Amino acid sequence: MEEPEDLINATTATKSPPLSTLTPQRRQLCTHCDRPLPVCLCHALPPTPLPTKTKILIIRHPHESRHKLNTTPLLSKTLLNTTTISSRRLLPNHLSNQSPPAIYLFPPSPSTPAITLSQLKSTNLLNYQTTPLLLIVFDATWKHAKEMVRAGEGALKGFAVRVCLDGVDESVVGGSIYDNELVLRKEPFGGCVSTLEAVARCLGVIEPNGDEVQGVLIGVLREMVRLQSGFLKPVKPRPKMLKKSKHKEEENNELD
Repeated sequence: MEEPEDLINATTATKSPPLSTLTPQRRQLCTHCDRPLPVCLCHALPPTPLPTKTKILIIRHPHESRHKLNTTPLLSKTLLNTTTISSRRLLPNHLSNQSPPAIYLFPPSPSTPAITLSQLKSTNLLNYQTTPLLLIVFDATWKHAKEMVRAGEGALKGFAVRVCLDGVDESVVGGSIYDNELVLRKEPFGGCVSTLEAVARCLGVIEPNGDEVQGVLIGVLREMVRLQSGFLKPVKPRPKMLKKSKHKEEENNELD
């Protein structure tokens, strides 16, 4: 028996369109800060990028360009003398022909010690009457950053001094990127921070108006985390960190 024509038309009208014809709606991005409109940071950025006597060179791993929480783009929009190069390693042609002083931020290793920012203040590297200081920063996950530094040691040797932030301690389980207050990405051990905060803390020491520059950068980072916090899942400690923490707790209990 044939179905009534009006029933056939009603059935056809309620059918969903084929999946192949559906296109996902892209998020609208701010044309200035390049962030999604719900987390736009234009109100936190300075009207014009801040000039610094320090030149900042950021070697960013290609994978980081796809990470939505990467802070390097904010550095470029906040500081005037910032250059970002996407590469898996530092090459000699990435460096200018200037002679030192130059420093690169990275924690110490058994084969390559580092001076702290506090120790840096007592050196002759901060003489801006000569060549401006070059600050080299590696932006990547810690695994990739170690590989990048190792691969670039040939270019860095004799050119730049390794400097680390005060408070780096590999025996301490990693905390947040800013005193447990700004949580974006879990860090592997104490003293590790985001690229933006690392640069902010470094410039706070080496720039003549360091407090002002650091305050602006940390303000941008703080606002980024405030806006982003509503879209983030709680940060869980990494399995290795949990095991390490549990092992230390057992050792302390045995000592007690």
